[in-house]
Amino acid sequence: MSMALIVANRTLPSQALADAVSERIKAGVDTFHVVVPATPPDGGLTWDEEQSRSEAAARLESFLERLRTLGVDASGEIGDRDPVAAVRDAIRGRDVGEIVLSTLPPGRSRWLGQDVPSRLRGDVPLPVDVVYESRPVPTST
Repeated sequence: MSMALIVANRTLPSQALADAVSERIKAGVDTFHVVVPATPPDGGLTWDEEQSRSEAAARLESFLERLRTLGVDASGEIGDRDPVAAVRDAIRGRDVGEIVLSTLPPGRSRWLGQDVPSRLRGDVPLPVDVVYESRPVPTST
C-alpha cells in the first residue's frame, strides 16, 4: 500500500491525529511521511523563523518516534511555511496515496482561514482528509 502524507504542526500531539493514524494502520498503511510547515506562531506581528523551525522540528521528531513505536516506517521534514507549498515539495518523488491534513478547529485554525483544504484539493491530485482537533493541544515551551 502507498504511503500516507501527514501535514500538521501544532496538532501533531493531538488525539484526533493519533486516531486517524490508527485507522490507516488498521487499513494496511505501513508508511508515513510527515511534513511540518514552519508556520509563524499565533499572535504578534514579528516572529523568529529559526525558533519556529526549531519548535516544529522538536514536535516532528517526537511524532516520528510515536509512529515508529507503532511498527510503521516513518520519515519527515520541516516544510515551507505555506502548507500547500510544503505538500507540493513533500510529494515530489514519493508514492503518496493520501494526504491527511491535521488542523485546529474552525475559529482557531489559521489554515482553515487560509482555505488550505480547498487549496490542497485544487492543487494536488490526491485525496485529502482533514482531521480537526477539538481539544486543547499542548503548546511548546
